[in-house]
Amino acid sequence: MRRMAFVGLFIILGAIAFAGCTGGGPTNKDSTDTKQSTETKNYPVFTLAWSEYPSWSVFGVASDRRLINGERGKVGLLEERWGVDIELQLLSYEKCMSSYGSKESDAACLTNMDTLNPSLTRKSVAIMPTSTSDGADALIVDGIADLDELQKHEVHGLSQSVSDYAFYRLLEENKKDPKNYKWKDLDPALAAKEMAAKKVKAIMVWNPFVLQTVRDRPETKIMFDSSKIPEEIIDMVVVGDDVLSREKGSEFACCVAQAYYEFNVELNTKDKDKREKLLIDLGKRFSSLDAKDMAECCVKTKFYSTPEKALELFDGPRTDTFKKRMDAIVRSYKERGIVTAAPKLGFGPRDKNAEAQLIFDPSYIKMVKDKIKKD
Repeated sequence: MRRMAFVGLFIILGAIAFAGCTGGGPTNKDSTDTKQSTETKNYPVFTLAWSEYPSWSVFGVASDRRLINGERGKVGLLEERWGVDIELQLLSYEKCMSSYGSKESDAACLTNMDTLNPSLTRKSVAIMPTSTSDGADALIVDGIADLDELQKHEVHGLSQSVSDYAFYRLLEENKKDPKNYKWKDLDPALAAKEMAAKKVKAIMVWNPFVLQTVRDRPETKIMFDSSKIPEEIIDMVVVGDDVLSREKGSEFACCVAQAYYEFNVELNTKDKDKREKLLIDLGKRFSSLDAKDMAECCVKTKFYSTPEKALELFDGPRTDTFKKRMDAIVRSYKERGIVTAAPKLGFGPRDKNAEAQLIFDPSYIKMVKDKIKKD
């Protein structure tokens, strides 16, 4: 439920103020006022790598609307509040993983399972969940009746990614032996293209490729999707622990979180025209989808659109279940050789998880929540 005290940056708001990670309140300027929001500032620069996906494309739109300014050396309204300069890096998903792991990026938009490998060499902190896949990842087949017949065909998808994980879980849920199935590594965009050209019979991909494939090839069918494994695939923002230790590192995390929540306030407005415009803007940043298709994608990718919803997963009624799920994912990835070792997980503030390699820290969500409530 939307909190009445949580007002967006797109309407007239309170006075400008920021001081440490207790700063970062709403602005008194409309987010489309670019005169102030593009002013060059000498703030510490932090980089955020993101790829096109419904809840991650939010950051691209947030930059377009000057909540933040993705260009180095210029700041948006929230960056001004928190005293940081965020440089957005739009990359392919594979490149996001590698860029973050090699420290070319300070932070990245990654899923929970795809953060395991980078965390082995770079201590990492998940500062917030952005969404969960609820049908956005799917196995699409052409003329294949069931899982037994599927054994005769190659399944194309990105190896050691969320697609690989979802396919394995499909087999596990149906008590099938993965050794009896043929998996072929292929970028999801190429897999969808091959399916459209009728060159392959089975693909495991994520949106927008699921939506596009079903539209292009109506005779195909979805044999399995992520709605069958609810809240297992979590889309997140992950920041290097080394980055959070830098000057203004916490403010960077808070700024990213607030930009996400402020955008969602407006996306969830009861004003249909405003919502449609934002869906169009989001669609432009996500494979050029129109408002209708973008709305469908947002249904299959459930947003943690408020701090309260995010905290239910990271520090609330579903946290114990999430912990058990992450432990199971780590065991599975270790057994399958996707990770060379099992990273040590931590839940709670990073300063209380010194030995952990991957920490799910709700502190930044709480700081933003408390500041917004206070303002």
